[in-house]
Amino acid sequence: MTRLTSLPAIMLAPNGARKTKADHPALPITIAETVTAARAGYDAGAGALHAHVRDTQGIHSLDPGLYRELIVEMARAVPDMPVQITTEAAGRYSPADQRAVVRAVQPEGVSIALSEMWPDPGSDREASRFYHWAAEAGIPVQHILYSAADATRLAQYVAADAIPAPLQLLYVLGRYHPPRPATPDMLTGFLTAARALAEPPDWAVCAFGPQETACLLAAIKAGGKARIGFENNLTGPDGQPAPDNAARVADLTHNFRGPAPRLSL
Repeated sequence: MTRLTSLPAIMLAPNGARKTKADHPALPITIAETVTAARAGYDAGAGALHAHVRDTQGIHSLDPGLYRELIVEMARAVPDMPVQITTEAAGRYSPADQRAVVRAVQPEGVSIALSEMWPDPGSDREASRFYHWAAEAGIPVQHILYSAADATRLAQYVAADAIPAPLQLLYVLGRYHPPRPATPDMLTGFLTAARALAEPPDWAVCAFGPQETACLLAAIKAGGKARIGFENNLTGPDGQPAPDNAARVADLTHNFRGPAPRLSL
């Protein structure tokens, strides 16, 4: 078990794989900037960091050494904030590359898109073997689902024991490219498809665009959790640029009604 065996109520996603400082000057690129953003996000109410790392050119990377450096710096600067790494391909990495970074880093948690790790329907022995290895190694996998069809396919793999339960899920509302802003009603299809799962999942939502807060509050109301930050949205509910990632977390916590957001819901 790790500190990410259960998802936190709010996870901070401060940068993602594609945005740069040309998109927003406060978007963290370096490890030092990411740690600083994580510290501020933690103080605002985020319980964990969803981490991307960049190389010296600012390009998305799955370098195990960079992830290890980030994890060490997080343990020093924000020791109570666990780190979930990502295997996002971003058009650069194969499923084998994605598996390799998780095996090399052995993080407290990892976020993996089903459509990237297991791109083709049908049998995939290497993917299935990897998911079972991660479960045996005690590394919680949060399965990123981009559509209700992804959720249906995941349920089929779980029923066939190709992917082990229990499950952590991330429902992605909206799209980065081509741009499609999220709306709260997009959650319905995911929740309907997830009914096919034998065990209720531990799930969260992320949302692209200016309705990010409204989408995340809808998820919390429905029993889910939230991933928030500049990876998905750079603006506040008023459509104006948010000053930084911590402001996005604060907007969510200020609109939240219930227990302290860092606690499990």
